[in-house]
Amino acid sequence: MMQAAIGFFFTCAFLACRLLAQSANLAPQGTLRMVYLAGNPAQAVRDNATGQVSGVAADLTRELGRRTGFPVIITPSTSPQTIIDAVSKGEADIGFVAYAPSRTGAVEFSQTYMLVRQTFLVPERSGLHSVDEIDRLGLRIGGARGDSITLYLRRTLKRATLIETDGTIADMKRKFEANQIDAFGANRQRLAAVTNEMPAYRLLPDNILDVPQTIVVRKGRTAALATVNAFIDDVRQSGFLKASMEKSGVIGIDVAPAGYGYGKVE
Repeated sequence: MMQAAIGFFFTCAFLACRLLAQSANLAPQGTLRMVYLAGNPAQAVRDNATGQVSGVAADLTRELGRRTGFPVIITPSTSPQTIIDAVSKGEADIGFVAYAPSRTGAVEFSQTYMLVRQTFLVPERSGLHSVDEIDRLGLRIGGARGDSITLYLRRTLKRATLIETDGTIADMKRKFEANQIDAFGANRQRLAAVTNEMPAYRLLPDNILDVPQTIVVRKGRTAALATVNAFIDDVRQSGFLKASMEKSGVIGIDVAPAGYGYGKVE
C-alpha cells in the first residue's frame, strides 16, 4: 500500500511539473481567457445577481489557472460556433464545447473529460416512451440549431423529420403549442429545468446519446493542447473532476473514463 501511495505521489508530481513547463503556451497574454456555452448548465451557470460563474467548466478553469499561475477570465458565449470562433481567432485561450465532426478544423479538441446524457422532452399525453421510438415516419423531432444532439439527429434520422429551433425555450414552446414538433432533444439537465415551466411535459427515461465534453485550443497549438490533456488526466485521477460534478448538482453527467473516444457523435 505504501508503494502504491508513493507511486501515486510521484505520478501527480510528474504531471504537475509537465503542466508548469508547458503553461507558457497556454495563455501567451498572461491571462487564461475561457469561454463556455451560456445555455448549457452542464458546463456552468452565471448568477444574475452577483455575476459569479459556477459549475464544472468554471471549476476546471480556475484550477488550471491556479496550477499554471495565470489569472483567469471566464466569459459566456451564445453557441458552440461562437466559442470555436473566439478560440480560433485568438480572442480566448480555451473553450468548453462538445466534440462534433462538423466543428473540427479551426481548433484542436482535447480528450473527453465529461459525458452529458441526451434525451427527449415529450407531451405527457405522448405515446413515446423510449428513445428507440423516436425515428418513426411522421414524427417531427425538434432540436436547437447547432446543438450536439441536433447535429447527431441530422446525420442519423432516417424516417422522422428534424425541426430546428433557434435555441430558446420560447421557440421550443411555440413549436410544441403549434403542434409543429412531437419531441424535443437536449441534455437532461436542461430539459429537467424546462419541466418546471412546462408541467404537462415529461422526459423519456432513457438516453439517445452521451455527448463528449472537451476543451478546445487554437489550431496548431499542440503544446497548449498537451497541457490541457495532462490537466484532464490529473483532475480525473485525483477526484477533483468528480467532486466538481457532484458539487454542481447537475443531473445526467458523468466523468469520462480515461481513453474514452468521441463516442456516437463520430
